[in-house]
Amino acid sequence: MIRSILVFVVAWSLVPHAFAQSKFSDAQKIIRGGRTNEPASSAQNSSKPSTKSAQAKEPPVLTKDELAAGWISLFDGQTLFGWKAHSEADWKVENGAIVVTSGKPGLLCTTVQFDNYVVKADFRAAKGTNSGIFLRTAQVPAMQDITTKCYELNIAPPDNPFPTGSLVGRKKYAEAGENDKWRTFEATVDGPKVVIKLDGKEVLSYDDPKPSPRGYIGLQLNSGKCEFKNIKLQPLGLKSIFNGKDLTGWSKPKGSLSEFTVSKDGELNVKNGRGCLESDGQYADFVLQLECFSHAKNLNSGVFFRAIPSDNANNGYESQIHNGFKDGDRAQPLDCGTGGIYRRINARRVVSSDEEWFHKTVIADGPHISVWVNGFQVTDWTDTRKPDKNPRNGLRLEKGTLQIQGHDPTTNLSFRNLKAKEINK
Repeated sequence: MIRSILVFVVAWSLVPHAFAQSKFSDAQKIIRGGRTNEPASSAQNSSKPSTKSAQAKEPPVLTKDELAAGWISLFDGQTLFGWKAHSEADWKVENGAIVVTSGKPGLLCTTVQFDNYVVKADFRAAKGTNSGIFLRTAQVPAMQDITTKCYELNIAPPDNPFPTGSLVGRKKYAEAGENDKWRTFEATVDGPKVVIKLDGKEVLSYDDPKPSPRGYIGLQLNSGKCEFKNIKLQPLGLKSIFNGKDLTGWSKPKGSLSEFTVSKDGELNVKNGRGCLESDGQYADFVLQLECFSHAKNLNSGVFFRAIPSDNANNGYESQIHNGFKDGDRAQPLDCGTGGIYRRINARRVVSSDEEWFHKTVIADGPHISVWVNGFQVTDWTDTRKPDKNPRNGLRLEKGTLQIQGHDPTTNLSFRNLKAKEINK
């Protein structure tokens, strides 16, 4: 293997200089950067965030229309929560943007994988910068992955074989020009089709004969300074799991004391407890989105997932619903906080409020679980426990049901627009 790489590097040195500057050489630099999982010293490792990293003060504001359409923010404008560097580089946050200037070529990746989605990001590149946004990528992609397994949406000068707006090694766009102003990418990755917009204009459409099912989103350091901000994503392909008319697709296990009804406005209401309403469908790796309304202060509920079917004991992972916080500080949640994983990790911030509708997104990707509330990521957690059938006792990767909890006799919450899908394998 080493001999093959040496032969390739020697051969590569013989090609013309202009082609050597293409993003195939970028992938080679990623390999040389090493397959390390350790982030740069200046980057915040989302697996072990510092107090400063975890406590973003005010979440980025998504519009009501964006929230209704299922958009989530991948960058809070203050920290690298939800991201992890895979080479030693000076990734940092400055003036509301993710900035990188130097270090070993490599990627800063989301900590969770996505399959089909629309992603938007503003970027600004210094003159001569060679960077990019990787889509459906491995954390450390091999050189051949760029043309076979992932997509590199390039940021590069006009003299590069694949200038800004191109998909490296797949399809070229040559009209982007070069400037050091803020610009906007929008990429739709849906099954085999990839559509790229630059500054609101569609510039490229590509059909992949052998698309990869899922992967991370990665921001690249190759050469030169690059900045990224306003990074947001809309998962695609979710289907309604509540019809707004009756409890079709759901059932109440024996012994459940909770009352579940459907209002004339199409809302699912739960009162009393202890009990739950269980989905007929089962999910392993999935995306779940819903809206919730707590009808009084500091009520307690939750959504269980990968739960043991037909088990009224709520034996699953619990995405907590509790909007209380201590001492007027939303960074100090009461009883885990909405979006936390109960008994595992607290929400880093209580974003939602009682007596107001709020949005929640839960993504389970193998042992990794991420949760957004009103588009703001509050949880980024990996279950490192030993495997166990019951998630209360250990790691469960098998399919399980969704369960809406009635916690106690004071419970009075409503739900609407429940949607879910399994993530492609």
